[in-house]
Amino acid sequence: MKHEIRFSGFGGQGIILAGHIMGEAATLHTDLNATLTQSYGPESRGGACAAELILADEPIHFPHVIEPNLLVAMSQEAYNKYAPEMDEKGLIIIDETLVDPEAAPHHAPILSVPATQIAGELKKPIVANIVMLGFVTGVANLVPETAMRETILNRVPPQTRDLNSEAFSRGMAHAKTAELRGVSR
Repeated sequence: MKHEIRFSGFGGQGIILAGHIMGEAATLHTDLNATLTQSYGPESRGGACAAELILADEPIHFPHVIEPNLLVAMSQEAYNKYAPEMDEKGLIIIDETLVDPEAAPHHAPILSVPATQIAGELKKPIVANIVMLGFVTGVANLVPETAMRETILNRVPPQTRDLNSEAFSRGMAHAKTAELRGVSR
């Protein structure tokens, strides 16, 4: 079993943190191995950003994502750049608040969640990444919900645990009603 995952968006969205949390949850709470590589532009906020995560039940000999089977796009720029690279065996998850899936060609099915909108309803747009982690956990079934929740609560400041727990729960709840969008060519 090997999963290659690319979280993408812009600086300030917590993209790298999301990758760290999923990798940590997988390695500390399951028998999976993980590697994480990250890239970001020179801007501290607003520049392109990606976290590439590999989860596998065997040793990982090359740490870079070659054929992602899961793309999480939290910005239009990230979607436009990475969606055309995905094949029909993969899955694209978008933040529908910020991404128009018709703006670039794609060959993989798409699931969407209004992560930024949900975070806004919680009065803290900064937790959109945690909403997204809840959604990804609910639809992709890569890491158990309890492992993700525990890792999130251990990684965030103590005074924000309730907020982050609620953000994660809302993402999980949205996953239960998610429907695949068709493939456009």
